[in-house]
Amino acid sequence: MFRLAAMLYSLIATALSGSAVIAVLSAGLVSVSAIVGAAAAGAVIAVPASWMVAKRLYQGA
Repeated sequence: MFRLAAMLYSLIATALSGSAVIAVLSAGLVSVSAIVGAAAAGAVIAVPASWMVAKRLYQGA
């Protein structure tokens, strides 16, 4: 299950980090620290999200 979660992480982290960066930029925060912080927050939030998706996929199989 760890390998599936790792592969899902690459997709989920990209989507969440990109969404967070777009939200920060649309809010008018154009500093480097705000953009990097949003990307890091998306990457951190993607860890449990990818684990939960992998768990659901394994339970369905």
